[in-house]
Amino acid sequence: MEFLQPTTWDEALAAKAEHPEAVPIQGGTDVMVELNFDVRRPEHLLDLGRVAGLDRWEQTGDRLRIGAGVTYARIIGELGDRLPGLAQAARTVGSPQIRNRGTVGGNLGAASPAGDGHPPLLAADAVVEVESRRGIRMIAATDFYQGVKRSALEPDELIRAFWLAPATGPQYFSKIGTRNAMVIAVCSFAVALHPGERRVGTGIGSAAPTPIRAAAAEDFLARELDWDAPLDEAVAREFGALVGAAATPIDDVRGTAAYRRHALAVMARRTLTWAWRDHRGPGDAENPGRGAA
Repeated sequence: MEFLQPTTWDEALAAKAEHPEAVPIQGGTDVMVELNFDVRRPEHLLDLGRVAGLDRWEQTGDRLRIGAGVTYARIIGELGDRLPGLAQAARTVGSPQIRNRGTVGGNLGAASPAGDGHPPLLAADAVVEVESRRGIRMIAATDFYQGVKRSALEPDELIRAFWLAPATGPQYFSKIGTRNAMVIAVCSFAVALHPGERRVGTGIGSAAPTPIRAAAAEDFLARELDWDAPLDEAVAREFGALVGAAATPIDDVRGTAAYRRHALAVMARRTLTWAWRDHRGPGDAENPGRGAA
């Protein structure tokens, strides 16, 4: 196995063009596990850890551009107020050591349906910036995931950054695992309120071949929500049911398909209730928050 260590982005793109089969590695928190368990044995590893600029983020106009090398820990510490849903998901990733090394860019590259970063990216309408020597492509998160651990990346492309607008409303992420920490999600769910557009975004993880949105549930809320009133319990329950119905899970060692659908319905109802509490304010007696769901 040959270890490639570019120090500039141009060198990284040249290496990927010359060795399209090379596996990019940033924090290594996913790739090294696969290597250790002999799941894959690539001829080339492409280390992006020394490439200048990948660990930077900036606000450009009304959107944030976050480099593929920005770690989970920095998402939490530096962007938690702007991207609360993604920061909540980042807090559930592994251990402090993993959060200090792992990146959302690496999560995108792995494209695992169980990746914790994917649901909040979907709910918040993220766009993935990828590049090769042929040029730059901007791929909506909804189009990025193509199958189990398969993405829309071409063999010569690398993920450079992802783009998100700072939250304009409450966002929540919820996850169920077989224990409280350092665990792959049995299923996960993210919700993002977009009050200015009178709509709600969703993201489902670990309950389909790819991370997905619950489109029918989003359409239902767009029709039924009264943004100036307390949350109707019947609306919240139907939203949960539609989220559960959107999933196409499997039975495996971590949980059954039926359990995942049920759990998603509960998480969707609860996270919507929490988000609505924040949207309406703590003084809304008819929307008391976490205990109501």
